Amino acid sequence: MRGVVARAADAPLRVEPVELPETGPGQVRVGIRASGVCHSDLSMANGTLAAPYPLLLGHEAAGVVEEVGDGVDRVSPGDHVVLNWAPACRSCWFCRRDEPWLCRRNGAPAVARGHTEDGRPLHVTLGLGALAEQVLVPQEAAVVVPPELPFPAAALLGCAVLTGVGAVRRTVRVAAGDSVAVIGLGGVGLSAVAAARAAGAGVVIGVDVAPTKAELAAAAGATDFLLADDSLVRAVRGLTGGRGVDHAVECVGRSATIRSAWQSTRRGGQVVVVGMGGKEDIVGLSALDIFHSARTLRSSVYGSSDPDRDVPELARAVLDGTLDLSYLVTDRATLDEVPAAFARMARGEGARTVVQFD
Repeated sequence: MRGVVARAADAPLRVEPVELPETGPGQVRVGIRASGVCHSDLSMANGTLAAPYPLLLGHEAAGVVEEVGDGVDRVSPGDHVVLNWAPACRSCWFCRRDEPWLCRRNGAPAVARGHTEDGRPLHVTLGLGALAEQVLVPQEAAVVVPPELPFPAAALLGCAVLTGVGAVRRTVRVAAGDSVAVIGLGGVGLSAVAAARAAGAGVVIGVDVAPTKAELAAAAGATDFLLADDSLVRAVRGLTGGRGVDHAVECVGRSATIRSAWQSTRRGGQVVVVGMGGKEDIVGLSALDIFHSARTLRSSVYGSSDPDRDVPELARAVLDGTLDLSYLVTDRATLDEVPAAFARMARGEGARTVVQFD
């Protein structure tokens, strides 16, 4: 089969043949039908997040179960599934506390699985490697969805939508009348904007460095759009009675934007970091500021979500028309066009590129 491979940090991406192992006990082989191009994959490819190479990219996808191994009782051949890049063990300390997104068996940027055409050990991003024609995953990584759900929408549920919606609904629990700023309007950020508006937030401010994101922010439900420049904090406060927002959702993963989110939030408000940043990028806050502001700073891993519960719920919302994802897909591509899609993402263009497979 073919997939998108990074041979080294910041090296040109290649679409090349790769080989996965045979389907083993407890494993599922899925034929990919749609896969999103996510910023986390870009961070893996450019070395922002340390990962082993060669690396098969991709972790946001949906497809059809083609083969199951011995002992699989969760899915059957022919099932339509969304892939879960953080499948929970359901038995560790975190899982028993109903925090499956922190399951101890997850967290590695990639795992070894298969070989490249020239015989080198292959690693797959977040245990999936879904920018490829097939994936081989544990059965717990496959979440069944209704067959009438379009594959492009299903793919986005596996990361962008689940993460952005979960950050708003489950991590900070935005309530009617709250004010929210979302910094970084890629697929995750736009999903957070839509979730905040659906929750009844009175002010929803979309923030990005690209002026072209204003139209996308409005389509997602933002009441206001601001550029991420030196005037951002003052502008946010100007829209919120001088206080700052109740909740700031940072979807970039950089110290500068985390600090902007912090300064844009009212005293006693919440700052949630959704973007995944580099370990050398240090956020500096004064001890006095932390005490005086009474703000909460936390992260949201995978939207504090349980995909087994939340993906089917989101799928139903798409099918009944209460969750519109049409604005998220700004580009469609073939597998061979994925390197160009990553280049667009690096330039801050569009929301999500979805790769569709025949």
